[in-house]
Amino acid sequence: MLGNDIVDLVVSRKESDWKRVGYLDKIFTKREQSLILKAQNPDLMVWNLWSRKEAAYKIYNRQTGIRAYIPLQLECFNWNVINGIEYGKVVCNRAIYYTKTEVTDEYIHTIAVIKMDDFDAVHYINDTSTIQKINGIPNWIDPNTSELKPISISHHGRFTRRVSLI
Repeated sequence: MLGNDIVDLVVSRKESDWKRVGYLDKIFTKREQSLILKAQNPDLMVWNLWSRKEAAYKIYNRQTGIRAYIPLQLECFNWNVINGIEYGKVVCNRAIYYTKTEVTDEYIHTIAVIKMDDFDAVHYINDTSTIQKINGIPNWIDPNTSELKPISISHHGRFTRRVSLI
C-alpha cells in the first residue's frame, strides 16, 4: 500500500497564503509549526510537511475507508537525508507511514509506504489506459501479471505522479 503527493511550488506560492492568521494552527501540530518557523526556508517546509501528510493520508484512507479532513492527526517525524532525498515518518492514530520526499526548485514530491522495503518496489505509471476506479478508488492493471493493484495519483499545477508497487 502506498500514497503520493506532489506540490507545484510556483502554484502554491500564488494560490496559498499560509502566513495568514490561524492557517498553521489548522494544519500543523505545535512541533511542526516550530519546524516551519525555524526553517531556513519556511515556505518550503510548509509544503514539505503538507506533502508528507497528504501522501500518508492516502494510505490511511485506503486502509480505513475514512474520508476526513484530519491534518492535525497526522504528524511528521524523523528526518534523514540520503543522497538529497529526505526520509521520514508520519504517524496517524498510532499507524506509522514511511515517507520519501524529493525537493526541487519546481516541486516537492512525497511517496509514503507502510514498510520501508516497499520503497524498492515503487513503480511510476505512465500509461493511464491501465488505470481504473473501483468505488472511486484508483487501481492499476499490471501488464505483466494482469493483476489489479492499488495506485496513488497526485496532481498539482504542472505536475502529475502516478505510482504503484510492483
